[in-house]
Amino acid sequence: MTATDHALELVRTAALAASDKLAQQIVAFDVSEQLAITDAFLLASATNDRQVKAIVDEVEDRLREIGAKPIRREGERDGRWVLIDYGVIVVHVQHEEERQFYALERLWRDCPTIELPADVVSHDR
Repeated sequence: MTATDHALELVRTAALAASDKLAQQIVAFDVSEQLAITDAFLLASATNDRQVKAIVDEVEDRLREIGAKPIRREGERDGRWVLIDYGVIVVHVQHEEERQFYALERLWRDCPTIELPADVVSHDR
């Protein structure tokens, strides 16, 4: 089983939104083989809490424009790691310190990555 076309559309839209808000280390994984509850994870990070929140807001705005509404959102108050669950995808926006500490890429490295649009730019330092 692989991520659905709808999940891929949401991932790509969310990745573009994160890129537009200068997110770092943008990567997406097809986790459909490993998890029954979602098809894909999108990971992005930022250098400060305010930027984390800006990325989250942009992702939600863009996905709302194409008809997607989050089922839940966690971690917004702290602005260190915000998780936005859309059912078929889960978006993780982390402060760079949390990104390094939790290293989600290591946990999901056996899952295939999802190719993101060429205009998605990870604004790494």
